[in-house]
Amino acid sequence: MKTTEKFVITINRELGSGGRTVGRKLAERLNVKYYDKALIEGLTKQFGLTVDEIERIKAQKKSWWNEFNNYYKNLNATSKPMEAETVVTTQSMMETEKHILQSLASQESCVVAGRSGFLVFKAWPNHMHIFIQASLEHRIDRLVRKKEISRDEARQIIENVDKGRETYIQKYTDTSRYDTRNYDLVINMDDLTEDNAVDIIMAYIAGCKG
Repeated sequence: MKTTEKFVITINRELGSGGRTVGRKLAERLNVKYYDKALIEGLTKQFGLTVDEIERIKAQKKSWWNEFNNYYKNLNATSKPMEAETVVTTQSMMETEKHILQSLASQESCVVAGRSGFLVFKAWPNHMHIFIQASLEHRIDRLVRKKEISRDEARQIIENVDKGRETYIQKYTDTSRYDTRNYDLVINMDDLTEDNAVDIIMAYIAGCKG
């Protein structure tokens, strides 16, 4: 991947691994936009977007993505971290989300965090796919701290989200989100901080340029 050209980095992650924070910090380090599932689901609900509606907006206003970015800033200011995720189950919604992300990425370099990023940008030029994972105990500990819940509650949330994300992928594809062949880099967070992980990714990017 060349950072001198327009690029997309996708971050798939296990809940409780810290992957969302890694993605945000990576985007800050690279000075590019950061998009995640909360943004895309929020956009579709806020604006009632469909693939046809996105194309209509793009045709009418060249700076359409600025409105999306403004909405994202407001969303970040009001949302709580690690909120429960909505599992999208319709083909039309999946296509809409894919279209939004690809439209945004066509405008500028970005980091995308979400369970289907590696699929959305599978054939995208100049991309990198990353998977952030951690042991179950690490993930439980993190959710207990972040959400102030019991270990049993954290374990149940993780099991439900893992199942939902894998079902989502398998419903529309013939692969698994745990198949490491889908990624350029896999990072285990058990002995790392989010900043450590970003350092590893930055070093990997530098190596790719060499």
